Amino acid sequence: MTGAQSPESLDASIRASNLKVTAPRLAVLRALTDAPHSTAERLFTAVRTQLPGTSLQAVYGVLAAFTAAGLARKIEPAGSPALFERRVGDNHHHIVCTRCSAVHDVDCAVGDAPCLTPSNASGFAVHAAEVTYWGLCPDCQSELAAAPIAPTRTAPAPLSNKGAR
Repeated sequence: MTGAQSPESLDASIRASNLKVTAPRLAVLRALTDAPHSTAERLFTAVRTQLPGTSLQAVYGVLAAFTAAGLARKIEPAGSPALFERRVGDNHHHIVCTRCSAVHDVDCAVGDAPCLTPSNASGFAVHAAEVTYWGLCPDCQSELAAAPIAPTRTAPAPLSNKGAR
């Protein structure tokens, strides 16, 4: 769902979620479309260039409304701030780089939503599952492969007694 969308298309997305179209909502949706897997702070930085009077709290409010309406999804990889994306409704997963924190979508590995049938749901009605894969992205792998090997530390040479009196 990345890429430029017309203002009319963004308006329609908001209306289809039974939300009122406002300038902050349009700006956040546009920023989220252009930069999936963004933190609220990153979206705030993008939005305030268009709407200088917008607060970080307003962006959080818009994201909460979008998440509740099913227009956005909130993901929370361990050790990271919450991330938001527009890809919703398909129970996809994510892969996160352990070095640079890049995040990419991963479709379900087998068929349709295979993780929705746990061996024992303990009476829960399962409606979503979240899988996060962790590893090194191609850029970080290349950087590490190209990095010179750091010299190993050796024990310091013993002090010489020459010239000692």
